[in-house]
Amino acid sequence: QVQLVESGGGLVQPGGSLRLSCAASENIFSIFAMGWYRQAPGKQRELVAFITSGGSTNYVDSVAGRFTISRDNAKNTVYLQMKSLKAEDTAVYYCNAGYYSSSYFSPSRYWGQGTQVTVSS
Repeated sequence: QVQLVESGGGLVQPGGSLRLSCAASENIFSIFAMGWYRQAPGKQRELVAFITSGGSTNYVDSVAGRFTISRDNAKNTVYLQMKSLKAEDTAVYYCNAGYYSSSYFSPSRYWGQGTQVTVSS
């Protein structure tokens, strides 16, 4: 059973930065693509970024150029570096170990518990 634990959320001012971490319980990056989702109050959960087992990355337009997804295979950890944060980035952020096929990321049942990011002055 794969377990994912997110950390790194918090309160940050607009224009600030945060780095989220998602630690996996085992070495899964050769099997799964990894995605970061977020869910704001009253909104559906949306895919923000993903990284394939081969290391290719993809971002939703609203965060492209501001967020960077990366991973450390030795630490079984995926990161989401967030810069130039905006109020609309406020959400609970979740990581998922999913599947990549035909340019699409599909989530699996393996979710972390989420970490709150609040962007406010």
